[in-house]
Amino acid sequence: MVCRLSRGTSGRLPMKWAPTGAGAELTWAACLACATAPSGREPPSQAPPVGRVSSTTTNPCALMREHHQFTHSPSSPHHCCILLFFTTTTTTFPAPLPSLHALLARALHCLAPWGMGAAAARSALSSAGRAANEAVSFMVFMLLDALEVLLCVVYKVSDYVLEGAWRPCYCSSRSSPASAATGKIVVSERGGSKVVSMVSATKLHLEDISDTLYARPSVLASAASPSGASQRHPAGVTVHSTIVQMLRGKIGVGDGKHRPYPSPRWSDCHCANCNPADTGRLFVHVEAPKTTTATEDVLFIHGFISSSGFWTETVLPHVSAGARSRRRLFAVDLLGFGRSPKPADSLYTLREHVEMIERSVIERYGVRSFHIVAHSLGSILALALAVKYPAAVKSLTLVAPPYFPVPRGEEVGTQYVLRTVAPRRVWPPIAFGASVACWYEHLSRTVSIVLCKHHRLWELAFRVFTLYRVRTYLMDGFFCHTHIASWHTLHNIICGSAGKIDKCLEVVRDQLTCDVTVYHGRDDELLPVHCSYAVKAKVPRAEVKVIDGKDHVTIVVGRQKDLARELEEIWDRKR
Repeated sequence: MVCRLSRGTSGRLPMKWAPTGAGAELTWAACLACATAPSGREPPSQAPPVGRVSSTTTNPCALMREHHQFTHSPSSPHHCCILLFFTTTTTTFPAPLPSLHALLARALHCLAPWGMGAAAARSALSSAGRAANEAVSFMVFMLLDALEVLLCVVYKVSDYVLEGAWRPCYCSSRSSPASAATGKIVVSERGGSKVVSMVSATKLHLEDISDTLYARPSVLASAASPSGASQRHPAGVTVHSTIVQMLRGKIGVGDGKHRPYPSPRWSDCHCANCNPADTGRLFVHVEAPKTTTATEDVLFIHGFISSSGFWTETVLPHVSAGARSRRRLFAVDLLGFGRSPKPADSLYTLREHVEMIERSVIERYGVRSFHIVAHSLGSILALALAVKYPAAVKSLTLVAPPYFPVPRGEEVGTQYVLRTVAPRRVWPPIAFGASVACWYEHLSRTVSIVLCKHHRLWELAFRVFTLYRVRTYLMDGFFCHTHIASWHTLHNIICGSAGKIDKCLEVVRDQLTCDVTVYHGRDDELLPVHCSYAVKAKVPRAEVKVIDGKDHVTIVVGRQKDLARELEEIWDRKR
């Protein structure tokens, strides 16, 4: 790494770090690791100059190696040494960098003696990094936009050949009028979501559909509209044609053109775990006391592309015998994930998820009084359940909740959440993964085919590679879902929750008296910690616990013993 400085600037370095005589090409050198105290104080007055290591070396890299070997002991608090080699025109930093953050921190200390403040230097470096990230991201996602168009054609043909019908997708922007005269589908608009009423002979279903399913502008279209505003929906009663076709196939409407989806589809896994025999209820892991009668229950809800194993393999084994003697513990696989049903004709709305939990747990096991522990996406379902059963919920524990308050001025909150969760950036990597999952229907289907359809092969390969020493419950949850389930859940629950969570939190604040505890990892790059602070701003009595050094997964995995103990304290509180 080379930083060019003027002669006048370089001459301002304090001379106590001074001349080395380390060859004709070098004027003088200094070691930042020696000159910068770990606590950030002024450099020690006796900082060893590099020249004492070798006065004959002319190779800067060799000089650095010798200095590190003879000056920094293995117990040194410095992870590396960074040497400044000053010539008449150039300053060079030849160093084995442990991380970008370490380099930037020491670079800021280096720039201070020349009159450049740390804030100004940090701002300049951050601006340069953001500009580079945006430029690379623009090119990468433009290529992904083109690839998405190609994959759309490929899957259209593949679906027709393998399933005997053209299957709709959300790539097009076509909207179909919903005529009440047919008596089959009635549609109305409410903000950024569609409320679709399917009228059959015996039943009326309401489906909350997020507009992010079909209003996802390309990179070029977004660049032409810097505000990022979504398309304005025309007045009248309209809905995207894909939704109309899916619903018609679901309730058996049509003239033979709308054939129902096979389940599983050709692109899904056909194993018994992914396709349970009981398609009317979720898979529920139950742990109940054997000798006593439980007085209350605990419901554990996992997050996006996960399963009940996220709780049963971590926290549940560490719940004490005393807590188990008084409570039943339930951990569910959500609709479309794990060992639960994965209907190909479902839109995986908030209503469907909540109704399946009610049918599979609350009604089936006669739950009357219960605590809820939920992670990530599960927090949205937990809030919906709390609003529906305000007298039954005894406590709410939300771990890394995906709550993004929509600022004033945003016309469509769902689009704001989409841009926040998936900013279409290549860095950090987790943002790139979220962007691909949210913005590209067919590309994410390709990933699902590679990983989920062949999940047994991947799991076997991992077990063999690790000699069966590593448990694979996280892989089981990550791989055991279908593309239709993950795609619709992501948009209709996370992106479509804009505005819904606000209303749920208001009900929790005003009508419920239960304790609300929020956990968040400070290093969570997927859902930043301000999501939890936003929950507290909405519900002042909520207690927010930010855990240092933990991210979106390790907030639970790795500290399960501590979390189990803390959960028991929450459950035992007198209200």
